[in-house]
Amino acid sequence: MENRIKTVLLLAGLTVFLVFMGKLIGGRAGMYLAFILALGMNFFSYWFSDKLVLRMYGAQEVSPAEAPQLHQMVDDLAREAGIPKPKVYIIQDDSPNAFATGRNPEHAAVAATTGIMRLLTPTELKGVLAHEIGHVKNRDILISTIAATMAGAIMILADMARWTAIFGGSRDDDEGGLGIVGVIVMSIVAPIAAMLVQMAISRSREYLADEAGAHLCHNPEPLARSLEKLEYGVQAAPMNASPATAHMFIVNPLTGSTLMNLFSTHPPIAERVARLRAMRSY
Repeated sequence: MENRIKTVLLLAGLTVFLVFMGKLIGGRAGMYLAFILALGMNFFSYWFSDKLVLRMYGAQEVSPAEAPQLHQMVDDLAREAGIPKPKVYIIQDDSPNAFATGRNPEHAAVAATTGIMRLLTPTELKGVLAHEIGHVKNRDILISTIAATMAGAIMILADMARWTAIFGGSRDDDEGGLGIVGVIVMSIVAPIAAMLVQMAISRSREYLADEAGAHLCHNPEPLARSLEKLEYGVQAAPMNASPATAHMFIVNPLTGSTLMNLFSTHPPIAERVARLRAMRSY
């Protein structure tokens, strides 16, 4: 129930923000257009955003015959968590990472890169998959996937605002827009707002998924070790990932400056590892 309320509030908040952006960019006409876009995105986010994210990264569903060890781990963890077994996908990418997506535990998927399967030991990989199953059990995946889709829509409108500013096509105050000044401000503010939405959603849920993963494995150490390896693995082989979906991965797939790390969608790896190692084995 808590996550359903959060989902409704998230959709409502992002809808209002998109409509506000549309008004600044195009006045009354822009507001109506943004409202229609928001309604379409809300519908699309709920029913199809998981498929879009999987397709975005070229994730391919694999059968138990194609990836027996991966399937066995997911099967065991799903049974331990008391949820239906998610579909299993593999992403052909050297960057070590993984994520879960879907609108509920009955329609969930877990995706892992070929890089993470090479980097981690089976025990460590199971710890990562336990973290993702934790997201599924906690019903975080719908919120995360919706946030990714809506953040993408905000980025699109920000790009539209920049092009509008370049070609001087913004509406004037008489139609409710803020003219060129509003367009320039919105093109700067919108990506920051999208990033803050992702941060607010992602950081607290990562800690909870870490804890859930430790419980499912009956030992926090495999996940702690895997996070340490993944931190260096992603730095060595960054993923060509969209900032709009970065919060969905177990570790931030993007690398950046120390300043950018302050705005990361993920908590610091060192803090996550310390919390895990402060837990006792189960």
